[in-house]
Amino acid sequence: MQATHISATALARSLSDVLNRVKYRGEEFVIERGGEVIARLTAATAWRDLTAADLVRLVGDIPVPADGFADDLEALRAAQGEVRDPWPS
Repeated sequence: MQATHISATALARSLSDVLNRVKYRGEEFVIERGGEVIARLTAATAWRDLTAADLVRLVGDIPVPADGFADDLEALRAAQGEVRDPWPS
């Protein structure tokens, strides 16, 4: 089933109906604000039935990071300096 695109404003106006459609009909919604996709609304139980084939389909289109990606991440981490824990124990 293809996801229905809905604006954040339309979602706010019809939240109860949209939630019922998600729960009882298994519908999915893509929420947009100003024409930009900001979220996807799907039933919480939908992921329980995820198969390996579904996972491959979902991540199959994600491009493989370019050579040196890990080095770039490490350089960014080093340039950031020490990170203070905002929630000390």
